[in-house]
Amino acid sequence: MKEQVKQWMREHRQEAIDFLAQVVQAPSVQGKEASAQKLVADKLASLGLDVDIWEPSGEELIKHPYFCSPRTSFEGSPNVVGVWKGEGGGKSLILNGHIDVVPAGDLDQWNDDPFSGKVEDGKMYGRGVTDMKGGNIAMLFAIKCLKELGVRLKGDIIFQSVVEEESGGSGTLSTVLRGYKADAALIPEPTQMKIFPKQQGSMWFKIKVKGRSAHGGTRYEGVSAIEKAMIVVDAIRKLEKERNERITDPLYKNIPIPIPINVGTIQGGEWPSSVPDLVELQGRMGVAPDEEMKDAKQAMAEALAALDDEWFKQHPPQLEWFGAQWVPGMIDSDHELMNHLIHSYRSVLGEDPAIEASPWGTDGGLLTRVGETPSIVFGPGVTSMAHYPNEYIELDRVMECAEIMAHTIMHWCGVANEKTLTAER
Repeated sequence: MKEQVKQWMREHRQEAIDFLAQVVQAPSVQGKEASAQKLVADKLASLGLDVDIWEPSGEELIKHPYFCSPRTSFEGSPNVVGVWKGEGGGKSLILNGHIDVVPAGDLDQWNDDPFSGKVEDGKMYGRGVTDMKGGNIAMLFAIKCLKELGVRLKGDIIFQSVVEEESGGSGTLSTVLRGYKADAALIPEPTQMKIFPKQQGSMWFKIKVKGRSAHGGTRYEGVSAIEKAMIVVDAIRKLEKERNERITDPLYKNIPIPIPINVGTIQGGEWPSSVPDLVELQGRMGVAPDEEMKDAKQAMAEALAALDDEWFKQHPPQLEWFGAQWVPGMIDSDHELMNHLIHSYRSVLGEDPAIEASPWGTDGGLLTRVGETPSIVFGPGVTSMAHYPNEYIELDRVMECAEIMAHTIMHWCGVANEKTLTAER
């Protein structure tokens, strides 16, 4: 099938590009994913897949320990799942991608409309094209290729276009609770064609640091919450260093800080001539792929409790976990799906893939830990352009990824009519 798949990809390249442009031009920011999802659902239906469309809801979702969305109503934000039922005797595979995109941000930093889908010099531009609509379309056209070449699979393919990944994964959590599980999963996040068998998790935190107000002219009578917050930041840096020194996994050799702790906002003080009595820090804490989130929380709590400061003995910093979280996940490096993906990569591109650990969280942790579906992250997007102005994807990588996925699907799921296809070839 190798030459047939390659030829099909060449012949359908422009069709894939045109469809990707349509999906990019549907601005699927949070709460407005429906138009993009309709395009995906219609395409899945045209391929003969059984299509399931629903808006996540219900107490089982909202009260789940891994639910962390800033909203509880998903009106206008449907999930879309398409199932290609196999003929039996093979392994099932989830192809999971998120349709939601982050806001465009400052329009002055964009050279064109953020949702233009403009093609220039082999690249397509637009918010979400690299994170991760290009990967989604690669998955979809891998399915379309196999369908149109007459391949009949033994195992099931479950294509998932989910919402809410950018806020912590409630869309994927909803698919798991709806009963969608498989023997393994591929997630085409923007890895720049690297293979990520491990994904760090992350959690948002806030720390309130109290001081004592006084007039700025006699600031020595007060206690500056800003100065005390600097002590907290130093403790966070020390904790980050200690946690990362323990990580010796070679998959992290090219990542300077495998599991960072980032302080993203600092708010405090109300008047230039007053000693500030309250500062709030907000940030993101990375969690190792094999680490429990509760253990990471405990490490932060212990670091704050160990602060050697007289003021903190009576007024300890207040730690709170809030907002988004991404569950860590990992798959064995010698997992069968890893072997199939590596083999397919070599077959298509004639070289070995780079294998690393993900520097950010994905929905793979939820699929692995909650859905009991071991997951690998591999996609065509440009890692450094995710969430950036003038976001783009290289179109050659989209088609190469689709080709690799088509072969991986056949190897993993098994081909029911392999003898017939061999005879035809």
